[in-house]
Amino acid sequence: MPTQQDALSLLGDLIGRAKKAGAEAADAVLFEGASLSHSQRLGKVEKLERSEGFDLGLRVLIGKQQAIVSSNDRSKQALEELVTRAIDMAKTVPEDPFCGIADPADLAKDWPSAELELDDPVEPAPEKLIAMASAAEDAARAVAGVTNSEGAEAGWGRSSVAMVASNGFAGTYSGTSHSVSVSVLAGTGTAMERDYDYSSTVWAEDLADPQAIGKNAGERAVKRLNARKVATQQVPVVFDPRVSGGIMRHLIGAITGPSIARGTSFLKDKLGKQILPPGLAIIDDPHRKRGLRTKPFDGEGVRNQRRAIVEDGILQTWLLDLRSARQLGLKTTGHASRGTSGPPSPGPTNLYMEPGTMTVEELIADIKQGLYVNELMGMGVNGLTGDYSRGAAGFWIENGEIAYPVSEITIASNLNEMFLHLTRANDLVFKTGSDAPTIRIEGMTIAGT
Repeated sequence: MPTQQDALSLLGDLIGRAKKAGAEAADAVLFEGASLSHSQRLGKVEKLERSEGFDLGLRVLIGKQQAIVSSNDRSKQALEELVTRAIDMAKTVPEDPFCGIADPADLAKDWPSAELELDDPVEPAPEKLIAMASAAEDAARAVAGVTNSEGAEAGWGRSSVAMVASNGFAGTYSGTSHSVSVSVLAGTGTAMERDYDYSSTVWAEDLADPQAIGKNAGERAVKRLNARKVATQQVPVVFDPRVSGGIMRHLIGAITGPSIARGTSFLKDKLGKQILPPGLAIIDDPHRKRGLRTKPFDGEGVRNQRRAIVEDGILQTWLLDLRSARQLGLKTTGHASRGTSGPPSPGPTNLYMEPGTMTVEELIADIKQGLYVNELMGMGVNGLTGDYSRGAAGFWIENGEIAYPVSEITIASNLNEMFLHLTRANDLVFKTGSDAPTIRIEGMTIAGT
């Protein structure tokens, strides 16, 4: 791939062309990437491929009119056409009173780079990926009760991001990703169950052991066999870390600037108020070392930093980019994300709920009847009211112990109530970039038989 300096020079030239063509302000982003991936099923290779990609986006502003165009062609003629097309579009679109690039005072002037450890310098050989996928699938298939495989995959990727704007910002960074996953089936006929496990990290040395991943996937699938149905009732529901992060993401979706500005969020009046139990914190940390979503500056070149989104149960901030901040008469929080074909929008980075002090065993010890959820289906969440209803599967809890698998049930409540009646375990693991420990929520309705 071209060097980071090459990318900055290309974007700087593009911004200069846009200004000469009539743009009052402009910014441009460039994404370059390479990836290597392998997949197999039942020990036979299904895919081994390497790919490289390039995508560039230009945004121009004339007054309060803006246009965004993108291209994957870096030739001189293509870039000239890109600028012309962007300028012509900006002159014809309606005005947006809140659009605009960052004030120079808000820009990131310097940022952490090497200390974030985002770029593993070693690209794995194809043989390494094949060996990891094979180890994961073999270990999963070796579990007694596993009868088939949906396959195993291993992959690597490196991406580079560059951004230049007419306000003086110029920045770039690169990152890598490594992954291994496997999915298998247990049982036979109509009584088959599926489960999976995976590991995804920035550095290869941080990946979980592929054999352990496979063994865990196989054991999970077998444990789901002979699932029962349960009667409709109200009980405590315990969310496995595989799904507990989703509860947190519903909260984040409700506090992004556009939702608040439109008044379409069930949390629109909750800033500075108690929304979670006292002592509970939710953190967003864009500078987390080797974080899956770490970035040294936001998608508008604005400086970003670790923030407590919720502290001691109290909502501390909205998630804002420049546009939504202007709508609300506030300052951006440095949460802009950016692609090449659309304007920036706010979103979290490395998001996590701080763990509690109880073990998982202690968390469920006093539950006489309850549900342990490790799979959720459907998207039954109303962002305006907070009403929550989703399909679920997992295990029934009796007298503080996991008793038997259950399926074909629906869990329902309201997110406002769920947030306030939430208890955390101490088992937080950073695995997805949006992570929470095992959590327990009181008094949810289970719709069963």
